[in-house]
Amino acid sequence: MIGELPKTIKVGKKEEPIRTDFRDILNVFAAFNDQNLSVEEKAIVCLRIIYKNIDEMDSSLYMEAYEKAMNFMEMNDSKKDSDYNEPKLMDWEQDEQLIFSAVNKVAGTEVRSFEYMHWWTFLGYYMGIGEGLFADVVNIRQKKLKHKKLEKHEAEFYRKNREMVDLKTRYTKEELKEKEELKRLLGI
Repeated sequence: MIGELPKTIKVGKKEEPIRTDFRDILNVFAAFNDQNLSVEEKAIVCLRIIYKNIDEMDSSLYMEAYEKAMNFMEMNDSKKDSDYNEPKLMDWEQDEQLIFSAVNKVAGTEVRSFEYMHWWTFLGYYMGIGEGLFADVVNIRQKKLKHKKLEKHEAEFYRKNREMVDLKTRYTKEELKEKEELKRLLGI
């Protein structure tokens, strides 16, 4: 029905109740960023967070359930596989404070103070972000990825706020151990 926010997803022939609070979806994204989880483990975490009754679901439906959970998180925006290969311009965890500040401005209130807010409502606020610090940071990231020249004020901002603008590389525990061993061997 028009104007209603979904609280279930049809998997197989059954409407499955789902968790729809924006915090739950952000937890899924945090799992997707966890370099210590395999692709399969990330999918399992997603299913466990999204579906309230995942343990009662027939396991043969897990792939369908996962695809539909992804569609829900994207507001049913079906993406081509090539879209997932696009360089990342933002990170829900790294940019958390910038995002919430911008979302709060759009919402006119502190959204984290609500006991519950549907993911699509939160995403609507997110998509309404206009000019501001978060937009400036994303714009600089985009220009840098496309090797475009930064305006003088952007270059100055970047020099002063490199830690905020540059997306951090996430390493697995094994990669971190290898880096430390290499540093030790090189005497760094």
